[in-house]
Amino acid sequence: MHKPVPECFHVDIKDPRPMKTVFSPLHSRRHVRTELDGGLLIEPHEKPSRAETILARVKDQALGEILEPEEFGLAPIQRVHTPDYVAFLETCWQDWLAAGKPGEAIPAVWAGRGMRHRIPKDIDGRLGYYSFAAETSISEGTWEAARASANVALTAQKLVADGERAAFALCRPPGHHAHADLFGGYCFFNNAAIVAQAFRDQGYGKVAILDVDFHHGNGTQAIFYDRADVLTISLHGDPDLVFPHFLGFEDELGEGTGEGYNLNIVYPPGTPYSTWSQGLETACERIEVFKPDALVVALGVDTFEHDPISFFKLASEDYLSLGQRLAQLGLPTVFTMEGGYDVDAIGVNAVNVMQGFEGKS
Repeated sequence: MHKPVPECFHVDIKDPRPMKTVFSPLHSRRHVRTELDGGLLIEPHEKPSRAETILARVKDQALGEILEPEEFGLAPIQRVHTPDYVAFLETCWQDWLAAGKPGEAIPAVWAGRGMRHRIPKDIDGRLGYYSFAAETSISEGTWEAARASANVALTAQKLVADGERAAFALCRPPGHHAHADLFGGYCFFNNAAIVAQAFRDQGYGKVAILDVDFHHGNGTQAIFYDRADVLTISLHGDPDLVFPHFLGFEDELGEGTGEGYNLNIVYPPGTPYSTWSQGLETACERIEVFKPDALVVALGVDTFEHDPISFFKLASEDYLSLGQRLAQLGLPTVFTMEGGYDVDAIGVNAVNVMQGFEGKS
């Protein structure tokens, strides 16, 4: 039986308390050297300096208190991810080394159409079984960083459940591409989904997840696709043209009891904020109709005009407007950090969303 909905579910959008940021230095344990891109092994776009740049901006702007995460164990992660997948991630690097592999662990074989979907004993086979893309290498420290990232998200959720209007989970690695039993797109544990499920498990009747990353939140959609208690909305680049390619189309509305509770809003190359914000308005109106008890924002700022792997044209000041519109929803809100690969601008853009949410220019 769920506990009653706390009074803090109905928040004052003029709440003067500064937003807290949750951050773990353990994110730096994940520092892979290789990403497969264009047939070459390159320096990864998803790197430690992303989180450090955002943290520096949080401090520079005196956004609010910075907290290290609490430890929540594996139980809330396994509410979203299958136990066998979690166990695979925990031992993957050690298994790779034990097999005598010389480089970083990169999946190279998958169970394609017409093949059997079973868990192989060999580490190469298991990498393929539990992944959907080859750009995401695994190396020493990936497990520790992914665990810490989930704890960051859960600590932010706890802050909001305990009465904070909003909290910023400065997660790294990001999470929204991770399925219940698949990694890829730099993601291992789906932090936004873990937060949403934590709210549900604590008695929040309905939760909305709004994904504003440039890329579709395929993992989040898949996790909640047959459920009506979690509304999933994603604004993103056309998957016919960009990653993840095989989910994210506008005819994907949910299935079974979840039909009508998934919304994808797709944009072409060169989309400016004036166009993108129309989809944001549609998303916000859908959230208002849904009447959730909490909001999770999967915050990617790779919609930025100079992002190296994206094709939207949002400017830094547009992220202030984004934050302002989200604040108008008047919901307890957790922001989980996702993408954004212009390292020079990622701090300004991410913190602009928080400042806009708090009514600061």
